[in-house]
Formats: sequence, structure tokens, C-alpha cells
Amino acid sequence: MNLEKRTGTARADADPQDFWEELRLSTQSRIGLGRAGDSLPTDRVLEFRAAHAAARDAVHLPLDADALSRQVEALGLGSPALVTSRAGNRAEYLRRPDLGRLPADLAGVPRSGADLGFVLGDGLSPRALMDHGAALLGALAEELSDRYSLAPPVIATEARVALGDHIAEAMGVRTLIVLIGERPGLSVADSLGIYLTHLPRPGRTDADRNCVSNIHPPEGLGYAQAAKVVAGLVSGARKLGRSGVDLKDTSRSDALSSGEILTLD
Repeated sequence: MNLEKRTGTARADADPQDFWEELRLSTQSRIGLGRAGDSLPTDRVLEFRAAHAAARDAVHLPLDADALSRQVEALGLGSPALVTSRAGNRAEYLRRPDLGRLPADLAGVPRSGADLGFVLGDGLSPRALMDHGAALLGALAEELSDRYSLAPPVIATEARVALGDHIAEAMGVRTLIVLIGERPGLSVADSLGIYLTHLPRPGRTDADRNCVSNIHPPEGLGYAQAAKVVAGLVSGARKLGRSGVDLKDTSRSDALSSGEILTLD
């Protein structure tokens, strides 16, 4: 009985927000927002509106392709070609996903016949590609260049993932790696995703691809960690002869079996 009284007193005296403050350290989700009367506290409402505005900006602001091209060229992988989809502008791109999957012109894409090709697409968050694209590409090149030949990268605007299949066919690469801005949410507006397609060609579906998502250090997956996962997928795809639903990421289990502990960058 005394224990119950002591427990009840402790619960009554504790500040409920202490629990939520500690829990928030492990997630970017909006939890334990509190209340002011019948509504949320003013600061929480303002935080929500700011996050919503950031997400809208991430979708609508166009990619600075020239600035990104300079960053990519500085990596020493060759001068990137620029491709755009058949979507004439950002508004049409958002209304017509089908046009974002088709190229307007591939004449500027050099044919290399390399093992791997890279396409950097703005997707639904050009901001994510500007923030992380060049650095992630550098990590991928560092991880993969000693084992595979790399084609000069391509930057694609108003791009959906499947646009990469057309670009890959023009490049003549065996495996395609698409870095593309993911749909922004109210917690993250600058997250990149990687889509890997082995033996790419127009008509491939999402079932033929593997995805590594939530790349946005320091909160999300780090560049080096994402590159290690991709390296494992490339190796597995070449052994299996295909990518997609039959190809699994074994990088974490391989690391655990070897005694290596993987951490996010």
C-alpha cells in the first residue's frame, strides 16, 4: 500500500513533458505536442506550419542544375550531361508523372558501355539533390570505382525514377544507380533515395529495382553507409543476373557475421 502511495505521488509530481522530451531524442516524428486549452500550444502550431512550408518549397523550387553540375564535375567522374523529361515545367511535372518518366532528348548522353551508370534526378525534392547529391555520388564512386568501370554521370531534371531506364539504354551501362529526391514530409524535406536497376531498359517496373531510402545525414542514413549497401546490391545483382524483389540487402548481416558494427554517418 505504501508502495502504491509512493508511486502515485511520484506520478503526480512528475512533469509529463519530461517523458516526451526524452523520447523525442529518438525520433523526428511529432509526438507529445501538449495542449493549450482545446488546441495545440502556439509554438507547436508554428513548427507545423514551418515544416509544411519547407516541404512545399522542397517540391516546387527548381533544381539549380548548373551549380550541381559544377559540384559533380569536381568529383573527377567526367563532365555530367544534362537531360530533361518531357514535362515542360515543374507544374506539369507534378500533374503528369507519366511525362517525368520519358526523356525529351538523349542526344547529349555519351555511350560508354561502362559497368555502372549514375543518374542524379531532382524528383520530388530538388533541395535534397542539391544538399546531398554530389557528396553521396562521391561516396558511391569511392566505394565502387576500384571494382567497376563508371560512366560519366547524368543530371536529370523534372525526373521520375523510370526516366533513368531510357538514359541507361543510351549510356549502354550494365547497372544503373539513380539518386533522386524523395517525396518530402513534415519531418524531412531533404531526403534522397537510391534506385538500383540491373540490366536497365525502358519498360522495367518497380519490381525490377532495389531502393535505399532516407539518406540525409546526420539524422538519416549516411553517405558511406548507403554506399556500402549499394555495393552489396551491385555485387548481388551481378551474381544473380537481375535486381528487384529477388535481390536482398545482406550488408548488415554480413557485417554482423564478420564482427563489424555499422554506424550511421
